[in-house]
Parts: sequence; structure tokens; C-alpha cells
Amino acid sequence: MRTGKDDISGWLVRPAGGPAWAVLAVVLTASAVHAGRVTPDGGMDNAIVVRAARTWLAGGSPYDDPHFLYLPSAVLAAAPQALLPGAVLRVLVPCAVTALLALAWACALRLHRVPLRSRLAVLGLTGLAVGFAPFGHLVRLGNWTVTAAVALPLSLLLASRGRWTAAGLVIGAAVALKPLLAPIVLLFLFAGRWRALAAAVLVPALASGAAALLMPDPAGFFTRTLPFLLHGDDGFVRLYEASPAAVLPRLGVPGALAQGLAVAAAGAGVFCARLRWRRAGPGPLRFAETGAGLMLSAFLVSRPSYDHYLLVALPLLLAGLPYAGSVARGAWFWIALVPQVPGLTWPWLESERRRAFKDAFTLCVLALAVARRAGATRTAAGDHAGAGPAPEPARAAAAPF
Repeated sequence: MRTGKDDISGWLVRPAGGPAWAVLAVVLTASAVHAGRVTPDGGMDNAIVVRAARTWLAGGSPYDDPHFLYLPSAVLAAAPQALLPGAVLRVLVPCAVTALLALAWACALRLHRVPLRSRLAVLGLTGLAVGFAPFGHLVRLGNWTVTAAVALPLSLLLASRGRWTAAGLVIGAAVALKPLLAPIVLLFLFAGRWRALAAAVLVPALASGAAALLMPDPAGFFTRTLPFLLHGDDGFVRLYEASPAAVLPRLGVPGALAQGLAVAAAGAGVFCARLRWRRAGPGPLRFAETGAGLMLSAFLVSRPSYDHYLLVALPLLLAGLPYAGSVARGAWFWIALVPQVPGLTWPWLESERRRAFKDAFTLCVLALAVARRAGATRTAAGDHAGAGPAPEPARAAAAPF
């Protein structure tokens, strides 16, 4: 990675000053406090999981609620929340989600060998909180997508350091909470890391199997939730789905054709992710862009697919900004983010129920930007084994920002 005076990389990896950190603290605190004020019970999505846990504690089946889309192990994980009063959850959940998003960003930075005291560390997280609408949506909803947002960069960080089995355990634990990261098992296949693959599969399988034995309806996930996910026949949910399979029919495209196009796009994305893994050297961009490519490909075809799912992949790509040739250095990366700027109103898309069109644009363009990297040459500086951010200067040299 070039870090000369004429390159932005050197500026980004130098320490940030106190005022920048103060601004970040204010922004994150304001986001969490606002979410606590406007959302009861810690957010609508978290409330679904907590309600399922309370139903189970009362002797019922958590799968009586069709919007509970998690494995049985998630019920046990939510049980401690079910014992807390709503007033506590209202404060605790937004703070926890904000802290986990900050942790996810920290893991993405360390994957790219960027110092945690750097300007990119503080400006990147501030930018996500202020300039990327799904960040605020996730904090207000309290959705468990945040567990995947942390687990993916953490697992890639472990894998980049040769700790593949630990990476598989992290992915397995995340899938046990929410099956969002299941596509990452393909990365273990690409790398031929069979122990990691086994860990990623066995952890959620064993945890969910054991938890299911405690449920009055042990097969509820397969008999109720899986058909719901496969058919996507919930009219309310469909309005917020960002995958082409859900958005194109709203524009008049036949459902079968829309599904076929989404499957083809997802298949192409997986192929490009495989190509990206094979063509690159052992640098951090290889892990980040392959992992992000796999997840974005899955979001193109998965039902449901929401805007806050983008926070699983976006920090990985943004943290690679100091590296020449990274996705974040390309124009299409930033073009994809334009519809997600809070407060920017688009004609005919003012309604909250039409937000999915903006989300679909961001998802598709981001996926395309990552896929294009698969054909990049191996001369990108970020892919050399020894490349990394410049050493952090002494604290006295830090500028205010």
C-alpha cells in the first residue's frame, strides 16, 4: 500500500485527534439515545425474538409467530432478555447494538491492518453512523443482524492470521443466533479448510438440535419458518425486501423471471468471489472482498433481504480504503451509497414502503463493484503479503482530525 505524502493512505492511517473522537462519541451516543426514546422494548425486530422467548418460557411454541425467522438456539439466547422489563430493554438494546457495530468496524480495520487510533477508524465509523441510513435503522430495530455484522469481520480476521478453526467456530456461533452468515461456508470450501467448515456447520446444528428438544414443536423451523422463507408470501415483509426477486415484480416483471434473474446474478457473484479468492495473493483485501462478495451474492437472491443486511459487508469494504485498487477506491462503491444518505429525498420514492427500490439499487451496485474486482490484476498493492498501513506516528504528531 502506498503511504507517500501525495497519497491519501498515509493521512488515513495516522492518529486522529481528540476532537474527532469527541464527535464520534457524541454521534454514537445520540444515535443510541434517540433509538431508546422512539422504540419500545429495544426495537421491533428484537421484540420479535424476545416475544418468542417469552412464549417458550410460558410453555408455547416460538414458531407460532410467523415473523420469528431464527433457529431454535436463538430462543435460548433471547431468554435472558425475556426476563428483563421493557424499560431496561429500551435502553440496553440500542446501546448494545451500537457497541457491536463499533466492534464490527474495529475488526474490519484490524483485518486490513489499520490502527484503531487512526483517522480512518474515527471518520469511517462517524460516516457510517451519520451518512448511511441502514446504520440508524439497525440501531432502532435492534435486529440480530448485528451479530452477523460482528462475526464476519472477526472470522475473516482470524482466518487471515491462520486461525481457520476459530474462524469456523465464530461463523457457527453467529449462524446459531441468526442463519445470515451461512453462505460464508463457501469460503472455507474455497480455501479447503475442512475443520473450519465442520465447525461452522456443527456448532449451529448441535446447538439448534439441543434447543429444539426443549421446544413443544421441535420441527417448527422446518415446518413453519422454512416454507415462509421459501415462499416469501408475507405482504408486509415484501414491501421492505431489497432483493431483485422482490423488487422487480413491483415494477411489473413476472415473478418467475425476477426470481430467475436473481438466481443468475447470485450465481455470477459466487463465481466472481471464487475467482477473487483464486487470483489474489494472501493480502487482507482477498479475505474482505471474497467474504463481502459471497454475502452480497446471497442477499441478491435471499428472501427476505433488508437494507440493514448491507452492514454485514459494507464495513469490510470501507476499511480497505487505504489500499490502492480496493473496492472502496472505485467510483461505483460511492455511487452505490448515494441513495442511503439520510435526509436525501428522491422523487416517487418518498414513501417508506418504496425504500426497497433505493436499497435494491445499493445492493446491486455494490455487488457489481465487488464482482468487478475479481477481474483485477494481481498488481494491486493491497494484495501483496507484506503490504500494510504505515506505522502509526507518535501521538504528538497527530493532527486535530
